[in-house]
Amino acid sequence: MSDNIIDFTFLQGVKVVDFTQFEAGPSCTETLAWLGADVVKIENPKMGDPGRRLRPGQPDDDPYYFHQFNANKKSVTLNLKSPQGLATVKDMIRAADVVVENFAPGVIERLGLGYEDVKEINPGIIYAQVKGFGEGSPFEKNLAFDMIAQACGGSFSVTGDKDGPPTRPGMSIGDTGTGMLMAITILGALYKRRETGEGHQLQVAMQDAVLHYMRVSLATTGRTGKAAERGGSKVPGISNAPMGLYPCAPGGPNDYVYIMTSRANPEHWDRLLKLIGRENLVGDKRYATPADRQEREDEVDELISVWTRTQTKMEAMRMIGEAGIPAGAVLDTVELNDSDPSFEERGVMQTMSHPIHRPFKMPAWPVRVDGKASRLKSSPVLGEHIDEIMSEWLDLNEAAVAALKDEGAFGS
Repeated sequence: MSDNIIDFTFLQGVKVVDFTQFEAGPSCTETLAWLGADVVKIENPKMGDPGRRLRPGQPDDDPYYFHQFNANKKSVTLNLKSPQGLATVKDMIRAADVVVENFAPGVIERLGLGYEDVKEINPGIIYAQVKGFGEGSPFEKNLAFDMIAQACGGSFSVTGDKDGPPTRPGMSIGDTGTGMLMAITILGALYKRRETGEGHQLQVAMQDAVLHYMRVSLATTGRTGKAAERGGSKVPGISNAPMGLYPCAPGGPNDYVYIMTSRANPEHWDRLLKLIGRENLVGDKRYATPADRQEREDEVDELISVWTRTQTKMEAMRMIGEAGIPAGAVLDTVELNDSDPSFEERGVMQTMSHPIHRPFKMPAWPVRVDGKASRLKSSPVLGEHIDEIMSEWLDLNEAAVAALKDEGAFGS
């Protein structure tokens, strides 16, 4: 596996001051770290990023959330309320290319590190801000987490059973999805800065990011003039059958296979009939067209379910896929973690070797370059890289760093 994993160097030499916490901001800066940037988390000396879930006077026994969003970064603790700590971070900003923050509204400005302040220190800085709601929104000052952004951005409204209540999608689109949009924008700003030398202030709201991911549902509204509906495992607005989840053996909570036949490929239906042993229905006028099958959707679903109940979801996926029909087994997180060795062989999943915690397997950066995956490096221990960063970024010697420590710049 090691032959398939390398250190990506696309952003080698790019220095990022990372004021982010929890998930939306850290997802952005972790992306930059995967791509080779030198990303340094500026953390509270006592507890660090709240995503660490550290508890006063107790060992950290729940580091896994933090690992997921802070791999390949470094950590420096700074007391930003002390003159020495604030001066040190300003020196770091002077040496940096990018600053990213996702504090609550107004916090970064009260620290004296708002965009106008930072621009005076470093006119070429790319200054990126992730907030819950956008400037000018009536909720601009409100706090937000992933589920708040998803509720206000629309994803709840199109998720869940047709006759059931709105439901939060299981993945964190509002957090990680927002971070990805900001990371892409930072890359564009860095690319343009090579020509102009100019910095930029970048801002993204989590609500606005979720709205961006609602484009298909908004297209449905554009066509119908009505609110996009929930459809359970179906896709509202796409009238086709068969399409959906079908139960498999042995009948566990995730023992289902998703089958999707295409209106543009009428042969999918005939192929499926042959696979499930119902060749006698090929050409049957009751099921001849997608519209015919949709009128008899319950019958069609039962025809398929009779067969899928005799197969495991992995066997069903294999056979349906080999027949040239799109299909996917419903895989839970344990199965994703343990059942497919190709994830590790390709470097899509890698094991983090941490200096304190036990080894932890987690998703790495999923984009491969020239057949290689980006190397997973440990998330940092709180304040682990103070000496290294003060030396490499600010060219301070041991005595100067020791003096800052004595003055409380890095916390007591």
